[in-house]
Amino acid sequence: MTAVKPAFLAMMLAAPAGAQDFSAGSEAASWNLYAEAPALFEARVVDPLCELTGDCPADCGGGARQLALVRKADGAMIYSLKNNQPVFSGAANELAPFCGQEVEVDGLLLDDPDIGARNVYQVQRIRAVGGEWVKANRWTKDWEAAYPEAKGEGPWFRRDPRINALIAERGYLGLGLDIDAAFVAELFK
Repeated sequence: MTAVKPAFLAMMLAAPAGAQDFSAGSEAASWNLYAEAPALFEARVVDPLCELTGDCPADCGGGARQLALVRKADGAMIYSLKNNQPVFSGAANELAPFCGQEVEVDGLLLDDPDIGARNVYQVQRIRAVGGEWVKANRWTKDWEAAYPEAKGEGPWFRRDPRINALIAERGYLGLGLDIDAAFVAELFK
């Protein structure tokens, strides 16, 4: 097991997000999420596993890892877990092209220690420092490019071959096909 890097511990102990107001200049649209606040700041895009353990593959994991932001103002690690699309995914797709770079991000910061949400971010726009803003909405485009055979009507997750393979193997409940059959039989008597 790899040891935790001291630099990571320092980031985790940095001033909490609530200690500073990052709303100035933000154009983030509210999603009416609990504890959300608009937040515009500069940060470095990082692979948090690399920051934590020193396990640092090229290109921040080449799309196989979640990514994070180390905020310039206070060194806090911000966990970007969502992009600007309705699905709660996609942040890594937005950040990957900026691996290791300094960026500006605009979005919503969720920070409420009572519910365990610390430095959780929904990125809506991103740009290299001084560059042009890009709307954070590439996830479904990336998904469509990766699964061209899944074209069709309806939500992407109903057509995703990975999800459909898991359902075929484990059932809709994830407990096995026999449990699914018993559940359906009981439900629709």
